[in-house]
Amino acid sequence: MALGVAGVAAVLLAAAFAGTTADTDADDVTALNTFYTTLNSPSQLTNWVSQNGDPCGRSWLGITCFGSRVIAIKVPGMGLKGTLGYNMNLLTALSELDVSDNNLGGSDIPYNLPPNLERLNLEKNSFTGTLPYSVSQMAALKYLNLGHNQLSDINVMFNQLTNVTTLDLSYNSFSGTLPESFNSLTSLSSLYLQNNQFTGTIDVLADLPLTDLNVANNQFSGSIPDKLKSINNLQISGNSFSNSPAPAPAAPPPLRPSPTGVPSHSNKSPSSGGGTDNGGGGAVGSTNGGHRSSKVGGGIVAGIVIALVVVGALVAFFVIKRKSMRRQPGGDLEKNEHLSPLASGKIKQLRPMRSVSLSPTGKERMQKTLSMNLKPPSKIDLHKSFDENEPTSKPVTKEINLSSIRATVYTVADLQVATESFSADNLIGEGSFARVYRAQLPNMKVLAVKKINFSSLPNHPSEFFIELVANISKLNHPNLSVLDGYCSEHGQCLLAYEFYKNGSLHDFLHISDGYSKPLSWNSRVKIALGSARALEYLHETCSPSMIHKNFKSSNILLDDELNPHISDCGFADLIPNQEFQESDDNSGYRAPEVTMSGQHSLKSDIYSFGVVMLELLTGRKAFDSSQPRSQQSLVRWATPQLHDIDSLDQMVDPALEGLYPSKSLSRFADAIALCVQPEPEFRPPMSEVVQSLVRLVQRSGIGTALSGEGHSCRFEESGDYTF
Repeated sequence: MALGVAGVAAVLLAAAFAGTTADTDADDVTALNTFYTTLNSPSQLTNWVSQNGDPCGRSWLGITCFGSRVIAIKVPGMGLKGTLGYNMNLLTALSELDVSDNNLGGSDIPYNLPPNLERLNLEKNSFTGTLPYSVSQMAALKYLNLGHNQLSDINVMFNQLTNVTTLDLSYNSFSGTLPESFNSLTSLSSLYLQNNQFTGTIDVLADLPLTDLNVANNQFSGSIPDKLKSINNLQISGNSFSNSPAPAPAAPPPLRPSPTGVPSHSNKSPSSGGGTDNGGGGAVGSTNGGHRSSKVGGGIVAGIVIALVVVGALVAFFVIKRKSMRRQPGGDLEKNEHLSPLASGKIKQLRPMRSVSLSPTGKERMQKTLSMNLKPPSKIDLHKSFDENEPTSKPVTKEINLSSIRATVYTVADLQVATESFSADNLIGEGSFARVYRAQLPNMKVLAVKKINFSSLPNHPSEFFIELVANISKLNHPNLSVLDGYCSEHGQCLLAYEFYKNGSLHDFLHISDGYSKPLSWNSRVKIALGSARALEYLHETCSPSMIHKNFKSSNILLDDELNPHISDCGFADLIPNQEFQESDDNSGYRAPEVTMSGQHSLKSDIYSFGVVMLELLTGRKAFDSSQPRSQQSLVRWATPQLHDIDSLDQMVDPALEGLYPSKSLSRFADAIALCVQPEPEFRPPMSEVVQSLVRLVQRSGIGTALSGEGHSCRFEESGDYTF
């Protein structure tokens, strides 16, 4: 009988134990196992394990649960090293994460943070680089502390963070102006920005309900908004703020009897004697005398005021007249008195034209532009204000100074000779709005000349083209195709680019010439990273952001060392959205929302980039009608297999012959999966993609260590990555 009882007890105990092992949600266990591993399995985290386990049932140190879900991780000051797990987004019930005062980081904050956090405290660690964009999606967030790290970029839109009450970015390396989206932090009461390198003004903070604000030791300038001056705990030292705005003139004091005042009956007091009948003549005489002295005092004040007004008017008159003289070429005071702007009412005629000093090269360039169909020869008015009938607004024009365009001006004759009259033999590419020809100049320099279809340009095509050239010439990144020169005369719109003899990535991957070797895995990673940096530059460095709209492998050109150079940058406004959409060449690269609406965005560029990464991975075309129907769309065929290691190996381009690191392949696939998500809001910004590829290079041992700066416009000083 006793044995039976013991057996039952053992069964119940086992059942209880089995029940506790299942207490914690499986996703939460997976995320915490990964987190423990990335922390290098520290012994101080008692009861934690790297595989399976039961955080809720076994009371893991610092873990708080509600039911089967982990709702809080609080392990501050534990001497932890390593970083956060890469799959912490699985912790969907987590409301608080506090790992402050440890030694975590040495790299970027991972992108996949728990999505529903209310409190996130990463203070006093060693995180570097960019604040991940995924923070933008944490609508429940109330407390965010990133102080005392080494972060340098804010890649967060704060529009959805309307519940945040405390934000601490202090003691980092943030620079640049404060994000405009700060004005969406409508619940923010405490903001700490001290000891960074922020610049610009703090005007964006003016309407926030702040009670504590510390912006000390930055590089802020401008004036402190009046609304912020009333904050009780305001610290602003160590900046370059100008003097506060001058206070409004104080209201004049109420009138009262005085030797210099002008008394009124309402201001009389019993002591003046004016309010009784018993003062006799003395009283009357006293009142009259006071009245006379008041008149004298009032006259003096009035005289001073009038004198000041007259002097001010004279000064203003002569200043305006002197300016009007300067605006008249060769004019002097006597000859131009009748042209005073105030007298003639011809202010607009007297506005000066800005002169341009030209170098000999610039003068030669300007002489060439005189033959172009432009108005006027030196500047072009491109845009007028939307409301020209508004009486208080003057026409707003955008003027482009041709001599400021950093590109050579070619004549049509120059390029006709170089392309042998644009012969078919020199045709190297053709798109929906242009043909591209190989051109060889007399000095043996080879260019790729893009001949734009004139009918593709909007109204005033010459003006639009010059604006296009001006914008393209400002782009400066080692992974963009280099604009060498342009030509706009006799109805021709021509752009001359540096020629890249290895052609496009599309041709390298999909068209075999029998001579070129297949791209190695290292070269493919190199091309992906360089292309990602180019898109990052367009999206996050250019102001305003520039959408490519036509990103595909045929627009990635490869130089002698297989460095990528993105072409067709700056052409997004050249052709309407639907014309891009109708092109069969683009069908495999179009994001779902573009197919639905025809509208492109930064996020649709990221989708297209993910498709190019799939091309690099598989060696397949983005859309291939020769494949079975289920495999024609590369994204539809490949996406379900990206997280299955066995399927992934089967997807890899056979031309690689298995020569690739498996871990590198897996991380490459992870980046692709993020980019080609059907919902645009879940695709990471390009800076996040760049970081993931940099980490891939660093961790896979396939290249030298690279810095992961979020807004980099340059390679390392060597000009290339070594693989």
